[in-house]
Amino acid sequence: MRQTYVIFGYGPVGQSIVHQLLARGTGETIRVAQRTRPADLPVGVTFQSCDMRDAAAVATACEGADQIVLAVGFAYQSTTWASHWPAAMAHVLAGAQRAGARLIFVDNLYLYGPQTRPLVETMPPMDYGRKPAVRAAITRQWLAAHHEGKVRVTALRAPDFYGPGVKQSHLGELGLAAIAQGKKAMLIVDPDQPHDFAYVPDIGRAVMSLLDADDSDFGQAWHVPSAPTTSPRAILDIAARQLNQTLKLTSLPMAWLPILGLVHPMMREMVEMRFQWDRPYQVDCKKFETRFWADPTSFERGVQETLKSFQSQ
Repeated sequence: MRQTYVIFGYGPVGQSIVHQLLARGTGETIRVAQRTRPADLPVGVTFQSCDMRDAAAVATACEGADQIVLAVGFAYQSTTWASHWPAAMAHVLAGAQRAGARLIFVDNLYLYGPQTRPLVETMPPMDYGRKPAVRAAITRQWLAAHHEGKVRVTALRAPDFYGPGVKQSHLGELGLAAIAQGKKAMLIVDPDQPHDFAYVPDIGRAVMSLLDADDSDFGQAWHVPSAPTTSPRAILDIAARQLNQTLKLTSLPMAWLPILGLVHPMMREMVEMRFQWDRPYQVDCKKFETRFWADPTSFERGVQETLKSFQSQ
């Protein structure tokens, strides 16, 4: 049976989901909903103008949906997250309930807060800091909606990501894109700290697995599989070697963040997230790998495809 899919947000993850749905060639209805129409929306995909803060607009975007994917992002500011995210989650839950649709929430790992062991889905939401506390709060929202029988919801959680065309990431514009242009790479995190990174097409693939999953797989969170844990320096070195370069890398000491935050808003927002970079940051994906698939894209292949995308630009 053909289904209607509504994708809220057409960033890198939303684009990957749309392209993978289209690649099936089965004729499903695909609707992208966000504030402005994407310039590169594929033929056959419809667009619905929608501000996530507007309950009526979200409800309209959800009409007729069988499955909904929430893959939006808000400006990386604590005040914006605190005011926008709870409302957006409430609106999409209400829209999904009215439509009788299932909902997949593409989430991050902030809600776990500082940990000293690999992250597992059973770790409870932690009211730590500002942005992690917001993610914990909206997690409680969707869990309550699911367990109250209002809407079938699941969350797919991913660590920092990279991939073709992805600039807004630690490995993006100042990392892999710089190397693709023959420039020196720059990191504002510890380049040698073991850290998991997910490849955006793998996130899209994981969403596809959940879209095809049974209802029994909902009401819980899943972690996206990623290539074996390594350091940002090692990943950037792969890129340099693929282009026959010697890696040139500059990094800012993490201790500078509070000082830089006095004059740079983004650095100020990153201060509370230092726990992701002052220790090994590893994600346990065994649950997803056992239930679905366990062959994430290698860094060698992922980096190669990402470099090609930046070179073509």
